[in-house]
Amino acid sequence: MNFKFHTQTDPGRTRENNEDSVAFDEPTRLAVLADGMGGYNAGEIASGMATAFIKSEMARWLSEVGQHAQAKEVRRALEICVDNANLSIFSAANSNSHYSGMGTTLVVGVFQGMTLLLGHIGDSRCYRLRSRQFTQITKDHSLLQEQIDSGLITLEQAATAPNKNLVTRALGVEDAVMLELNEYQVQPGDLYLMCSDGLTDMVDDAEISNILEGSSSMEQKADRLVSVANEHGGRDNITVLLVQVDVVPEKRGLISRLLGK
Repeated sequence: MNFKFHTQTDPGRTRENNEDSVAFDEPTRLAVLADGMGGYNAGEIASGMATAFIKSEMARWLSEVGQHAQAKEVRRALEICVDNANLSIFSAANSNSHYSGMGTTLVVGVFQGMTLLLGHIGDSRCYRLRSRQFTQITKDHSLLQEQIDSGLITLEQAATAPNKNLVTRALGVEDAVMLELNEYQVQPGDLYLMCSDGLTDMVDDAEISNILEGSSSMEQKADRLVSVANEHGGRDNITVLLVQVDVVPEKRGLISRLLGK
């Protein structure tokens, strides 16, 4: 299998700074995205710490053990890595008054063979486009999602609900945090989208799906997602990370190539 990665981030039309952060490591098939929160530039610090720490530590571990590590070992390594990132951000927030209360959402994925190990905290999301079926595969840790789950509001009401960005989990806010981890089977042709809520608050799932289903390149799709979010108001930072899964073409021998077979 061949995995292609592409990212795009933009401050949007109303924010002066960008508190989103995104990173990937193509050799180890690691992807991580964070959306920071906090006063001053603290959100930017928190999200940057999260992506830098997780990319550095997790990619190093994956490079050492290779793609043949057992799934439970990768799961445990990711849990430890996120726990350490959480403590690092929490310690920084408590040692500098300017960073007090800072935190960040997180979505992190490790593609291993035909499996995606996906972890998330907060309301940054991961979607999958497969055979023209567009599916949100993470579930927000937010007050709004809890209200939907309990039947207090409908999905239609949720689209215009106030305080829709209040998360119930965040990295770095407390000395411990629960990472939700799930495994998904990967198929050739899959396209995965990780994104901050600056995209999903501005662009509905149907429009995102239409863009991703197009025949344009990954770079053009990412650019278009960001552009549409800005066209719809751009009220927050916008970050997208795309992962395309393709079959590696089988190498043909010299005789076959000469014969056109």
